[in-house]
Amino acid sequence: MKHLLKGLFIVGASAGGALAAEVGPDKSSYHLFKPVPRELMREISTDRPDKTESAYTVDAGHFQMEADVVNYSYDAHNMARDHTITESLAIAPFNLKVGLRNNWDVQLVVPTYNAVRIRDRQTGRRATERGFGDFILRSKFNLWGNDGGDTAFALMPYVKFPTAGRNLGNGAYEGGLIAPLAVALPGDWGMGLMTQLDINEDADGSGHHPEWVNTITLSHDIVGDLAGYVEFFSSVSSDKSARWIGTVDLGLTYGLTEDIQLDAGINIGVTRSADDWNPFIGISWRF
Repeated sequence: MKHLLKGLFIVGASAGGALAAEVGPDKSSYHLFKPVPRELMREISTDRPDKTESAYTVDAGHFQMEADVVNYSYDAHNMARDHTITESLAIAPFNLKVGLRNNWDVQLVVPTYNAVRIRDRQTGRRATERGFGDFILRSKFNLWGNDGGDTAFALMPYVKFPTAGRNLGNGAYEGGLIAPLAVALPGDWGMGLMTQLDINEDADGSGHHPEWVNTITLSHDIVGDLAGYVEFFSSVSSDKSARWIGTVDLGLTYGLTEDIQLDAGINIGVTRSADDWNPFIGISWRF
C-alpha cells in the first residue's frame, strides 16, 4: 500500500532507471527525540494504497498518518452461491506511524467506523452491524536499502487485538510476520514483492492455523507527480473451511506536496472468496 516509485527513487535514478549505488548519509545517530533534519529525510513512502507494504521506514523522530477517507466493498459472487449481498463501509480508518530509529518504526492501525450490511435478494431481509474494528500494532525493521541501493527489504511483525464490535470481528488475538521487498527495474519501473505469514483463529474457534499472503506490484510515473500501479494479491489458508482469495488491484497516487500524498483505487476479486469489488480513496501525510 504505497507510492512505490517514490519509495524506491530516494537517492535519484540513473539514465537506465536503476538507483544510484551510493548509500545516503549516516543517520544512525538520530532517534525519536533527535529527529532527522529535513534536508536528510527520505521521500515519503507509504504502505498504501496497494496491499504490498513498503520496505521503507519513517525517518527517526517523525510521524506519518495514512488513512482511507472512505473504503467500500461489495460481494454477491460469494462462496455460499446464495442470494445474499454483503456490503462493507469503512470511514477514516488510519495507520499512525512513528520513526524510532533510522531503520525502525512502530505503527498503530486504528479502525474508526465500520458498517457491514447483509441483504437477501429473494426475501428482502437486511441485517446491519456498525462499530469499531480490531486494532493492530505493527513494527517495521528495514534490513537494507532504506537510504539507497537498487533494492530494499524489511520485516514487519504485527499483533491484532480483538477490539471489534459485535459481529465485526472474530474476537481472537492474531498475529504474523510481513516481509516486503522493493526492487528498481529498468525504464523507471518499480516493483514490490511481499510474502506474509498470518496465524489466525480457525473458523470454528477450535484453534489457530497459518495463512500465506503473497503479492506483486508494478508501478510507474504517469505524468508529473501522478503515478499508477497494478497488483496481484493472493491469500491461501490451511483452514479446511477457507478458500483461496485472489484480487487484481489498480490505483493512482498523486504527490500533492513533499509530505502529502493522495490516492484512489479499486481491488477486483477474481475468486468467489474475494469481494467482487472494493473501491477506495485515501490520503497520507508526514509531519
